[in-house]
Amino acid sequence: MVGLLSACGSDSSASGTAQTLPGTAEPVSGDRTTAAGASTAASPSDEATDAPATPASGTSTSASSAPSTSGGGASSTRCHTSELSASIGRNDPGAGQENFPVNLTNTSQRTCTLRGFPGAAFVDASGKQLGADPERSSESPTTVKLAPGKQAWAGLTFSNPEISGARTATPAALLVTPPDEKDSLKVKWTQGKVPVSGNSSRSSLTVLRPGTGS
Repeated sequence: MVGLLSACGSDSSASGTAQTLPGTAEPVSGDRTTAAGASTAASPSDEATDAPATPASGTSTSASSAPSTSGGGASSTRCHTSELSASIGRNDPGAGQENFPVNLTNTSQRTCTLRGFPGAAFVDASGKQLGADPERSSESPTTVKLAPGKQAWAGLTFSNPEISGARTATPAALLVTPPDEKDSLKVKWTQGKVPVSGNSSRSSLTVLRPGTGS
């Protein structure tokens, strides 16, 4: 996976249809408890009340395995890829950084939870990953409760390659993998070149939090 985020001026928001496909990497939620049928389980503690969300730019659809309906454990409350859509918000650049909110919207009819970091990876038209996986921030994960139609966002940041001098590539899409899921959502990338190697080419990603980043 590969990721990005930041904050400042105005830019056109990315839009496009997201679709599921095998994830390039398994995101880490911050919890390492094993749950039946899942690689990791989201902790029900530290639940955050979901803030009102404004509609994310662009539309997306998902198609993954059906969510678990067993028991009341943490794994049964987790948002699955099939219950989410993804979009990329407006760039908010500043201090030589490009900052993009990566939004996840609950498209299901139930309330579910997200905890920790999503996966993020730039890919070319053939699906090949461009650049390294993003670094994760030092923030402590909290559980975000998403009612139907509500959103959570993570910040994707990278250095402006025209300033850093990094080698660049122009991605076709950004793959977004919800925490503890293996299927990804594919969102068209329309924001131009990104750094993939050399000076300051590593991107960074924050934990998910309620609302949208724009």
